[in-house]
Amino acid sequence: MPRSILDEPRFRDERAAYSYVETQIWPDGRICPHCGVVDRSGPLKGKSTRIGVYKCYACRKPFTVKVGTIFESSHVPLHIWLQAIHLMCSSKKGFSANQFARILGVDIKTGWFIGHRIREAMDESGSGPLGGEGKIVESDESYTVYKECGPTWFLHPEHGWRRRTGGDRVPVVTLVERAGRARSQKTENVTAATLRGVVFGNVDTKSRLMTDELRAYQGIGRRFAGHDTVHHEEEEWARQLAHGIKAHTNTVEGFFSLLKRGIYGCYFHVSEAHLHRYLAEFDFRYSNRIKLGVDDTERSRRALKGVVGKRLTYRTTDRQTGEAQAT
Repeated sequence: MPRSILDEPRFRDERAAYSYVETQIWPDGRICPHCGVVDRSGPLKGKSTRIGVYKCYACRKPFTVKVGTIFESSHVPLHIWLQAIHLMCSSKKGFSANQFARILGVDIKTGWFIGHRIREAMDESGSGPLGGEGKIVESDESYTVYKECGPTWFLHPEHGWRRRTGGDRVPVVTLVERAGRARSQKTENVTAATLRGVVFGNVDTKSRLMTDELRAYQGIGRRFAGHDTVHHEEEEWARQLAHGIKAHTNTVEGFFSLLKRGIYGCYFHVSEAHLHRYLAEFDFRYSNRIKLGVDDTERSRRALKGVVGKRLTYRTTDRQTGEAQAT
């Protein structure tokens, strides 16, 4: 009978969880998060000492593998964190706070915060430009989340306020490298100036750019090795080019279908203040998908690699929500 992957020791035993995380975060030796010295520390073995505590012989300070990561100051056991990372990485359309609360045995507030910390670890926005010589990058925009403008937006026009419309949604610009990675960014608008900053900041200009007929892309496309468009208003969805290349934006639209199904079918409501983290989550899973040779276990391992230096406190996260509601 096939064995469940959640029966692995790192998902069930706290010592095994610490040992696994240490091998992933410290592959070249134990690093003191306080002074940065490598392999000049030893385990503390007192009867009352917590699991995984070491003392640095250089700065004389104790530390664990959790210090300086998304796990720091968390009371959730590390093996539960590993379960949460695996569940989110293996769920194609996301994993909600309610699901974490039901499955992991935590309250919904903890489940919500676990999800946001994992999304922070998934953020690969600084991993270099997409595309390159001989590669194709598609760009498109979508609108999924409403702008945060206070409760008046929910009231009926009879009370003096208008209903929300499509123009009240937050624009999201996504760039997808064919057979490669995806990168999404929320923006204030989709003007030429805004798109120029997003595209040039994330795509190698040696790439071939594929877009729809939006006029803002005309000047941007001149800076690339090639720029091809499809005219959706004329019901043109794909066009054959030379050397077997097709002009279309179907790849990035496929990404949007996953994003929208996740937001509408799993999360139901996403705050504008936290939209960037949800985008990082969907970008990460898309950029580390089965078609690129990355299975659930490897995807979880890559997410674990990203926990270092991604400190996120509940107060910081909650302040973002409060600021968004106050605008």
